[in-house]
Amino acid sequence: MKIKTEAGERHVLAVTVDNEAGILAKITGLFSARGYNIESLTVADISADHALSRITIVTNGPPPVIDQIIAQLDRLVPVHSVTDLADGGAHVEREIALVKVAGSGDKRIEALRMADVFRAKVVDTTLSSFIFEITGTSDKVDRFIALMRECGLVEVGRTGVVAIGRGPEAL
Repeated sequence: MKIKTEAGERHVLAVTVDNEAGILAKITGLFSARGYNIESLTVADISADHALSRITIVTNGPPPVIDQIIAQLDRLVPVHSVTDLADGGAHVEREIALVKVAGSGDKRIEALRMADVFRAKVVDTTLSSFIFEITGTSDKVDRFIALMRECGLVEVGRTGVVAIGRGPEAL
């Protein structure tokens, strides 16, 4: 699913690379050299022998620029594959956030009610604050955070998007 924004279409790139020092700097350098922002970036080891990592990048840009970035990423020696999940058909995206909210009385009760509606879990609590864990699409996380601002939002930590294509095939 492609989403258009002012900066162009939203793209989720899954990049499989050798797990070696400096590769992340090379990849992000391709984006910064063209003046394109990375909205979200996650990296994780994906092989039993720790030889491969997967980098998931969310960015916006016109299709010709994204095509050029993908082609240049494909030419880097430690890169095994680059897939634009937006072009690859249906895929699943998730993000995790920890959201700290401080408050008392009605605001505290309202924060708990909204957390229940969003299926956020309370992972820590004190007499004056909660830390909620919420998992879902970036839009869902954004909406939850916006509502928590009214209840005494203190701090947010987000993982960034992880995504994977649907179906039995691997990238």
